[in-house]
Amino acid sequence: MKITFIGGGNMANALIGGMLRHGFAAASITVVEPGGSARERLGAAHHVVCLGAASDLASVGDLLLLAVKPQQMREACAPLIGKLAAALVISIAAGLDLATLSRLLGGHRRIIRAMPNTPALIGAGMTGLCALPEVDVAGRAIADQALAAVGSTLWVDDEKQMDGVTALSGSGPAYVFLLIEALQEAAAQLGFTPEQGGQLAIETVAGAAALAARSTEPAAALRERVTSKGGTTEAALRVMMDAGVKEGVIAGVRAAEARSRELGKLLGE
Repeated sequence: MKITFIGGGNMANALIGGMLRHGFAAASITVVEPGGSARERLGAAHHVVCLGAASDLASVGDLLLLAVKPQQMREACAPLIGKLAAALVISIAAGLDLATLSRLLGGHRRIIRAMPNTPALIGAGMTGLCALPEVDVAGRAIADQALAAVGSTLWVDDEKQMDGVTALSGSGPAYVFLLIEALQEAAAQLGFTPEQGGQLAIETVAGAAALAARSTEPAAALRERVTSKGGTTEAALRVMMDAGVKEGVIAGVRAAEARSRELGKLLGE
């Protein structure tokens, strides 16, 4: 399978590295990246074919991954029209809907919209995907294989839910980092060094996430099990609940989803 990346930034670099670790051949991957230094880094790190412009492509091959910023998509897609044939196209540009992508690609319809998040950089990402009806089961399997190289995948049938994916998992790492930041600040107030506070906070969050991932019980049940009546955890949670922490997180996610819809409309125009 011949694979072409348009854009060689951090996410493309993560995807290429993950794909190579999962058995994809470096010789089958071509990256179009205008930046000379970025091309050199990609070539040195992964030994893939690197080009400076899409005009140098004879065709995009079997799988095309659009890994450029949304505002660069129009310019990036223009030279690809006529070179797509039956290629499967995956866009990881936030906010650009499938109809807009199809229009920018001259009416091409074998398109998948994907929303990965930054933990993909270490192979622990979460990617939401949505496809046009013209993408068959085999096409979905190829997309799964490519994106699963950097973490887990989740398909949604209703494209409107991609705004929710953006709000939950796309922006989600920032919410977790905020929690870690707060725990570290609390640790400093309790007299711990930055190194000690960082270890206590990060390992606790990582361990709790791993426990939740392995458990068949809902998060609420796991929380209740840690919360002894009249104990320290109950005292902490009471203050947090009074401060509206849970409601604030939910409201924040809803605000992110609304902003994603708003940006999608602007980009579509």
